[in-house]
Amino acid sequence: MSLQADTAPVFAEQQQADAPTWPDGAADRSVRLSLLAAGISLPMVVEPCADGLDPVQWASARREAIEALLCRHGAVLFRGFDLPSVAAFEAFAEALSPGLHGTYGDLPKKEGGRNVYRSTPYPEREMILYHNESSHLESWPRKQWFFCEKPSQVGGATPLADIRQVLAYLPKEVVERFESKGLLYSRTFTAGVEPSWESFFGTSERSVIEQRCREQGTDFEWLDGDTLQLRTRCPAVISHPFTGERCFFNQVQLHHPYCMGEELREDLLDMFGPERLPRLVSYGDGSAIEDSVMALIGDAYEACAVRFDWRKGDVVMLDNMLVAHARDPYEEPRLIVVAMGEMTARGDVWQPA
Repeated sequence: MSLQADTAPVFAEQQQADAPTWPDGAADRSVRLSLLAAGISLPMVVEPCADGLDPVQWASARREAIEALLCRHGAVLFRGFDLPSVAAFEAFAEALSPGLHGTYGDLPKKEGGRNVYRSTPYPEREMILYHNESSHLESWPRKQWFFCEKPSQVGGATPLADIRQVLAYLPKEVVERFESKGLLYSRTFTAGVEPSWESFFGTSERSVIEQRCREQGTDFEWLDGDTLQLRTRCPAVISHPFTGERCFFNQVQLHHPYCMGEELREDLLDMFGPERLPRLVSYGDGSAIEDSVMALIGDAYEACAVRFDWRKGDVVMLDNMLVAHARDPYEEPRLIVVAMGEMTARGDVWQPA
C-alpha cells in the first residue's frame, strides 16, 4: 500500500482525530470501520466482522448511515464483502443508491450487468490524470463505484484526492481566479480524425446535434469543411449540494495541453494549431490557463493523493463532488467495473457569472 498525504493540509488530521465511528452514532456490530493509516481521511474502510453477511440486505438497511459516512470522508472502501460477480456488484451498488445511470456514452457497457461499465479504455502504460467524472458536461454522477474484478499485479492503483483538501492546498489568488472566471471547455471534431462528431453524437443529422447542444447549454460552431467545435462554460470550484463545502471540481488536467507531455503537445499544435486542438480548457473568459498554474494543480493533487493496492472483490464508493480520481499505469491484466448514480445537473449547483 502506498499512501501520499503527508504534505496535505491539516484538514484530514483534524477531521480524523477520533477513532472511526458511524456518523449517526448507531453501533453496527456486523462490520468494522478503519482508516488506511493515521491522518489519512479517505477512504473509510468497511469490512464484515464475520462470514455470511448479505451485502445487498446490509446495504439497503444502512443506506442513510453510509450516505453520511460518504459525505464525511468522500470515499468508502468496502472490502471482504461477498461480491463474486459483476451482477452481485451491481446489485450492491443499486442497494446503496437505487436507479443507477445506464446511458453513459463515454464508457463501454460491461458484460454481465445492465447499468455498469468497463473502465476507460486508455493505454496501460500511461496515467489517467485526476478528474471529477463528467464535470465538463451538463450533468454528472454525484456517486460513482469501482469494483475490482481482477487486480493487476504491477501498478494500476486508483489514486484518490479529496478536492476539499486540494482547494485548501492551492494559493488563494489562484482559487479566486478560478472561482470568478470559471472554465471554458472546447472540443473540436476534425474530419478524418477519430472520434468523428457523427460517432460521438450517434447521428449524422446536424439539426439534431444543434438542438441537443442548445438543450445542454453548449455553444457550437461549424468550422470549414466538416469540422465541429463545441464550447461549454463550467465551474472550476463548486459548493457541495449537501455539505456546503467548497471543492475544486473540474477536469482541467484531462483537457489542458500542459498535461499532455511536451512531445505530444508539440505534435498536436503542429497538426491542429492552438485554436483547434481536439480538447482544450481555458478560463471562462477564454484566456489561457498558465502552465505555472497547471504545475501548481498537479502538485496539489499529488500532495493530497491516497493510493492503495486493489484486492479482488473490493468496491470503492466515491462522492464525485468531493473526490477526484485517477489511474496509475499498469503492466498486467486489470479489470475494474464502474457504476454511477444520482445524476446532478450543472445548473443546480453553478451559474456562470
